Amino acid sequence: MKEESLSVTIEDHALERVPDEARKGWLALTWNTAGIVVSLVQLFFGALVTFVAGIKIGLIAGVLVTVVGALLGWACGHVAYRSGLSSTVMSRYFGFGRRGSIISSLIFAFMIIGFLALENALLYRGFLFYFGIADTVVARIVIYGLMTAIWILLTAYGFGLVARVSSISLVLSLAVMAYIVQVVISSSSHSVADLFSFGSQFPLDTLKAMGAETDMQKFIFAVNVLIGSAGALALFDADLGRYARRSKDIAIAALIGNLSMDVLMLVVGGVIMYAGIPALVDFYTHTAGMTHEAALHASLQSPDSITAAFVVFGGGLGALMMVLTQGKTQVLNTYSASLSLSNLFDAVNFRPGRLTFVVLANIIGLLMLYGQILELVNSWITMLGVLTTAFAGIIVADYFIVKRFFTNQDGELGTPEDVNWAGVVTTIAAVVLSHYVLSKVIPVEAISVFVICVVVYPTLRLTVLKPARSSSPAAASL
Repeated sequence: MKEESLSVTIEDHALERVPDEARKGWLALTWNTAGIVVSLVQLFFGALVTFVAGIKIGLIAGVLVTVVGALLGWACGHVAYRSGLSSTVMSRYFGFGRRGSIISSLIFAFMIIGFLALENALLYRGFLFYFGIADTVVARIVIYGLMTAIWILLTAYGFGLVARVSSISLVLSLAVMAYIVQVVISSSSHSVADLFSFGSQFPLDTLKAMGAETDMQKFIFAVNVLIGSAGALALFDADLGRYARRSKDIAIAALIGNLSMDVLMLVVGGVIMYAGIPALVDFYTHTAGMTHEAALHASLQSPDSITAAFVVFGGGLGALMMVLTQGKTQVLNTYSASLSLSNLFDAVNFRPGRLTFVVLANIIGLLMLYGQILELVNSWITMLGVLTTAFAGIIVADYFIVKRFFTNQDGELGTPEDVNWAGVVTTIAAVVLSHYVLSKVIPVEAISVFVICVVVYPTLRLTVLKPARSSSPAAASL
């Protein structure tokens, strides 16, 4: 009996409905929605946005993205709450069909494993920086090997362990972050008022190259950087929403997750880098022997700069902050990746169990480090945001528009059709139109792709690409 219970715990209802007795309240869900976004990468995005747009314009953009992201996260989470299914399994019944969900699984798996790889590399470089270790093959094998073993172990036993790890590490990382912010502010030559009101920090030539010369262009730039993560977070909200007791629980969790990502991380990332740039430049010039210009460039060129900032300003506590912040994020990335891979391979009739995909996600993440795939993730980050928003938009359109207002399908989940061609065609058309055709007219691509999905999908689904199985019931109490 104990063996069976352990097996059920590890499988974590990856391909089936989460039973009512396993459901959780908003706090258990929020540890994870906030936990996955309180990360060094999001702090870097906050610094980048505020250094381009200024903290006031950046914060306005952050509030807008918070509202949009929270609504999208609640919408996807609500469907997951009703169906009890993870985002990619849910897409079989809402928008894509059984084999069609291969597309949604590939989109989400590629993005989430890409972030797993990116943040593994970030944490690795942080260890090298703090301990002064040379980047050798042995160092890579030892550090990446230990990290990977920890992510697998902490993710293997399902939602319960993941939530506990996230809750403890989130509280500790926020406490350490608050201490480091206090240290940076108290040692800064800037006044507190200046720290929370600074404008663009990049020279005009750089802003021009970024297409961010006017206030409106800066605002659009900020929204595009921030909203790319909103679609992915909405799908993560769905992976957690299947555990919600009430729709309200996932709504609260989605809101707090987006506030953490687009307001808290934006302000903290911006303030730390603005207050700490002189100290960081001084560190690079004296320790690494860089020129002032090279040191300034190194301070803002990548998420590595945030890692360096925490180590320089916080010492041992900064290194602890780095480990806590990235550790819980990696566990959550691995968890979601295992769910998407479970659906992907089940759609082609291969079902070895979720633990296999916990391991596989980490292996793929390691392989990304040694090929060109990680560079592809970095260069395609905007496109991946568009793809995940399209994925979420199709689910929302199918559930809230097609099934609720036009087909009135009620009852238990039935057998999904093989391929929902309306969802597949709409996804392709929406991504192509928003990214390649309308980007100059509507520069915020995530907005245009979502609007196209909620307009085109119902039109196709109710006319030329009707359901293959009209009798298949949809989710209960839609």
